[in-house]
Amino acid sequence: MDAPIPFNKPYFSGNETCYIEQAVRSGKISGDGQFTQRAHAYFEQAWGFAKALLTTSCTDALEMAALLLDIQPGDEVIVPAFTFVSTANAFVLRGAKIVFADSTALNPNLDAGALEALVTPRTRAIVPVHYAGIACDMGAVLAVAQRHGLAVVEDAAHAIDSFYDGQRLGTLGALAAFSFHETKNIIAGEGGLLALNDLQFARRAEIIREKGTTRSAFFRGEATEYNWVDVGSSFLPSELTAAYLWAQIENLADIQRQRTALWDQYYAALAPLEALGVGLPALPAYATNNGHLFYLVCRDRAERDALIAHLGQRGILAVFHYRALHRSPYYAARHDGRALAWAEHYTECLVRLPLFYELSATDQERVVAGVLNFYHRR
Repeated sequence: MDAPIPFNKPYFSGNETCYIEQAVRSGKISGDGQFTQRAHAYFEQAWGFAKALLTTSCTDALEMAALLLDIQPGDEVIVPAFTFVSTANAFVLRGAKIVFADSTALNPNLDAGALEALVTPRTRAIVPVHYAGIACDMGAVLAVAQRHGLAVVEDAAHAIDSFYDGQRLGTLGALAAFSFHETKNIIAGEGGLLALNDLQFARRAEIIREKGTTRSAFFRGEATEYNWVDVGSSFLPSELTAAYLWAQIENLADIQRQRTALWDQYYAALAPLEALGVGLPALPAYATNNGHLFYLVCRDRAERDALIAHLGQRGILAVFHYRALHRSPYYAARHDGRALAWAEHYTECLVRLPLFYELSATDQERVVAGVLNFYHRR
């Protein structure tokens, strides 16, 4: 019996425990130490963010964004229905009404062409999600935002090292949130990043991240007192998290080469399924692929469930993804009743295949063989 193939396996590049030990020996493990500062400098200098702040999760980065935008009860925020709950919940916590956007026929990203009709006088922000690391149509998103004076917050949880029309994802909106959860390309177990592309938010972002206090400025000698001056929470990750992340950042190029190679191999091997009506990830001309995840879109839910079971019998863990949030037990009664057909289609039909750095060629061939066997026998 072949060994099981997991859906994900966290990658250990080599220096993580060494850097964690360095952090411990330094006597500074509570955050904003040497590894946090290295990460901030890297993202600001190499990626062009006006300011980068590590957070304890992408969820926390989104919650900080909602605070920075001063979202109030009754404000409306446009969010794709097909996304993880954190995208919407960050704004629900501030009292916002979520206006859900449908996905496109091409891929699960929000339908930018339908945004204009969703804007009302109460709309404050648009939150595009770059699903699978594939860029939304940011030109169209930004045009709508500019016409109506709206903020754009990129949910770039999947989108490390991916681009829209030559520009890094996360640099296009006023704010962006990234994830370093163990399922992402570079990881810290848990962890995230708030990217600020508008410096008007910089000072307040530091305050919110430090429980609403002037702690960061005080320890830099820029404030004479350490005071509570705003709302906030404990969004600052420990230096141990930052140390693990720094080892991953140092190996980003290698990690990306391997993940995109695995993605390309999946695509080449499974492309014949498109003739059967099975969907594969679609890359618009303006987007790049960062090898974050590989998915298939089955023809219906019964087929999707049968494929997952078929692979499971072969020791291969494949999983479905999000449940469209407009149909969730928590928010269904608050939704305006619009049918969001494509978000519902991906909810019922999308399946993710194993993809992680250490997925061997032999195991990937097993996954491909399992998928092809399923379709050839039907």
